[in-house]
Parts: sequence; structure tokens; C-alpha cells
Amino acid sequence: MEFSIKSGSPEKQRTACVVIGVFEPRKLSIPAEQIDRASNGYLGDIMRRGDMDGKLGRTLLLHNVPNTLGDRILLVGLGREKDFHEKEYRKAISSTITALNDTGAADASFYLTEVPLKKKTTAWKIEQAVIGILDNLYRFDECKSKIEEPKRSLKRIILSVPRRNELETGEAAMRQGEAIGKGVNLARDLGNRPGNICTPTHLAETAQKLAQSLPLKVTVLGRNDMEMLKMGALLSVARGSRQEPKLITLEYQGSNADQKPIVLVGKGVTFDSGGISIKPGEAMDEMKFDMCGAAAVLGTLQAVAELKLPVNVVGVIPATENLPDGEASKPGDIVTSLSGKTIEILNTDAEGRLILCDALTYSARFMPDTIIDLATLTGACVIALGHVASALYSNNEALSKELNQAAEAAMDLVWPMPLWDEYQDQLKSNFADMANIGGRPAGSVTAACFLSRYTEEMNWAHLDIAGTAWKSGPQKGATGRPVPLLMEFILKRASENRDAY
Repeated sequence: MEFSIKSGSPEKQRTACVVIGVFEPRKLSIPAEQIDRASNGYLGDIMRRGDMDGKLGRTLLLHNVPNTLGDRILLVGLGREKDFHEKEYRKAISSTITALNDTGAADASFYLTEVPLKKKTTAWKIEQAVIGILDNLYRFDECKSKIEEPKRSLKRIILSVPRRNELETGEAAMRQGEAIGKGVNLARDLGNRPGNICTPTHLAETAQKLAQSLPLKVTVLGRNDMEMLKMGALLSVARGSRQEPKLITLEYQGSNADQKPIVLVGKGVTFDSGGISIKPGEAMDEMKFDMCGAAAVLGTLQAVAELKLPVNVVGVIPATENLPDGEASKPGDIVTSLSGKTIEILNTDAEGRLILCDALTYSARFMPDTIIDLATLTGACVIALGHVASALYSNNEALSKELNQAAEAAMDLVWPMPLWDEYQDQLKSNFADMANIGGRPAGSVTAACFLSRYTEEMNWAHLDIAGTAWKSGPQKGATGRPVPLLMEFILKRASENRDAY
């Protein structure tokens, strides 16, 4: 998809389709009013006849509108003007792409970016439009033998700004949105690939390919390297698999070498059967999505590097399968983590925290300013928050607020959860320093408490994305979350760095 920014009257656009908004009940947006005046009230007549009422998401395609240069005019319902906010804006974008794909138009001029949104700039609207367009155009069909092609592909979208002095900021926002959208779609591609394709080695190869075209340094450690480092927790999960585990690091340096980096740690269990504590067979295929944290780290690093942001970011990905085998870890086994702390494995299906704890300890060598881990960690998180918000835990109140603000700005929601010392008692073990589970009560909280024991000296946050990283049912597939949240957070930090120099 090719994007561009333009300023000009909608009736003068030589394009396959001009997209304009209509509020409920039958109120024209400013660009729509411009076309109505140019066409001598043509749109007003349509409103009066009731062909378009402006309800959110409804569309009406018009041909041969008088005194306009576009082949078509697409009217898009925006709902009531007083209720038109960020969520409604994204819905209107989605409806537009669905309608355009049915027309066969090769290009379109978007004037929805000129519709006022309270407290939102034109740049924000452009960025979100690009992200939304790429999201709606996304298809995963690389494993199908036959692909249904649309009758004519949408290839180019022109995003309008109301004033010429907004062209430069509009273009910057467009590039930003495109990088984020591509990062989201990389994460979705990796998540959607089956476990026999997306192995730990495949994740490592993906990282190495990114480094061939982007300013990224990649290091991949194998089993022997981890044994030398004494990563006993991570290796305990990998024991039941024939796939070699990998510890992947990606380093991006966009600022001074002495600036402490943001470190992102992503859980990369490329298939999770539960190990000896095997999961039920129903929906086990969805456990290919247990590496969506790793996928989000790769998508985020790609976007950061493409934008050449003035910030240092490191990605750390512990990658393995979790399968039952004669060599696999058993309930009751005790392992020693990289930190030297011992762990009693009471449930082999609580494996994510085992690979993350070694990755978090390893990440300390980068002297992080901030460390954020993201993981499809617990079913308990899904019970608590459903599929709307990711769970946010942190040992730093300022960091928690910063991530919450980024989540709201990106519309990639999180909900702060407690991390109180009282929950730590549930992890007591009679035989080791700690158990890897704390029982059914507060399962997501105790998982975060487990990880907190490996980040005591760091500004740390944990995102449990078990309910948001993928969808089930007819729309089954990876979502690419929380790439938008992480990018909003990093962009804010990068902006602060620019202001500091």
C-alpha cells in the first residue's frame, strides 16, 4: 500500500474515489459540504431522500457527482457528532476500507482525516488512519494453495490535511503510522504461522533478516551457550522438545552510547502443549500463539529501526517449545535459574515465567533504564480482564502511569493490577527458594510476583497479553498487540530525547 499526504478541495481531486464523512442525522462534514456546494446541492438531496442517515459505519457509493473530478464519492457514516471520538474514528476507517475493497478502486482520497476530533491533532488522525488501514487490509494466506484475489486491489491512499502548513507534520505522522502498522503485521504474521514453521530457529532467522536491512545488531545463543551461562530455568522448559531453544537479542542504538536502553523481553514459546502437565486437547492449536510476546518485540524493533528514533532499545527473546517427552521436566523437579535462585516446578504448564526469569536476569547486562516484559502468561488474566485490556504490573508507579497513558493514546488498552507483597506468600516452597505457581487464586498476580523477584533492582513492568494477543472463533488470528502501545511509549521517550539535545 502506498500512502501520500495532500491538501486541497475534495471536489478537485482526480482520483478513483473521494471519501467524505456524514454525521447522524444526515449532517454533512465540512469536506462533504464543499462537495455539496460544488455539485449544487446534490448531496443534500440524497440526505433529504434518506439514502444516507449518517449512522456509524454505514456507507453509500455515488457515481457521476456533478462538478467533481473524482470517479466516485464514498459517503461514510460517522454517527452523532457529539459522540464521535477515537473509537468511532477507527470504526469509520474500517468501514471505508471494507467498502473500497468492494468497489475495485485502485486509489482513494481520504477526507476523514479532516473531521474534528476533540483533543486530537491532524497528525494523530493520520497516524491512526494509516495503522487502521493496514490492519484492515491484512490477510494471512501464505499457507493456502489458492488465494482469492479482490477484483482490483486498492494500491494508493491520499490522506488529506486541511492546511498546507500541515503537510510536513502530516507526512511524518504518515511514516510513523506506516512503520507501526508494518510492525503490527509482522507480529501477526509470526503469530499466525503454525508451530511447525514458526520454531525458535524461525524467530532467530527473522531477527537476522531484519538486521540485514535495518540498523540492528542481532545475537543468537543456542543450547550450549545457555548451558555455559547456567540458564537452568529456560533450559528446563526446552528439555522435552527436539527443537533447539534460542535466546535472541536485538540491539538498536539511536542515541548516545551512554544512554541506558529500554529493554523489551518477549515470551517466545512457539508451541505450548503444557509439557507433562498437558493441556486439554480443545483449542490446543491456539497454543502456537504463545510466542506473541516475542513477535511483538520483533515488530516493535522493526518499527523503531525503520523510523531511526533517537533512543536505545534492546529486544530479548527466550524462544523454545514446551512439549512432553521422556526428557521433559516433571512436576516436583527443582531447577536453578541464571540468578542462582532455585525453583520448584509444581506445574510444567507455568513455563512462561521460567523462560522469562532467565531472560530478565540476562537483560540486566544491558544496564536498562526501563525493562518491560510481555507475555501470553496466564489464563487467569483472561478471566480477570477478558479480551479488551492487557494486565499491567510494575514495581514503579511512574512507569505504570507512563505505560497507561501510552496505552490510551494508542487505543491498545491496559489495566493496572496489584503487585502487593501479601501475594508473594503463595509462591512459598518447602523444597526450593520458590514454587513456579501460587495456586488458582490471583493466578495472574502471582505470576507477576514470580517475575518481580528477578527485577528488584530495575524499573520494571510486566504486560500479561494472554487475552489480547490473539482472537478465537471465526476471526481467529494474532492481533499484533501490544506493538501500538510499545511504540507510543517509545515515541514519547524519543521525543523527550530530541528535546534534551
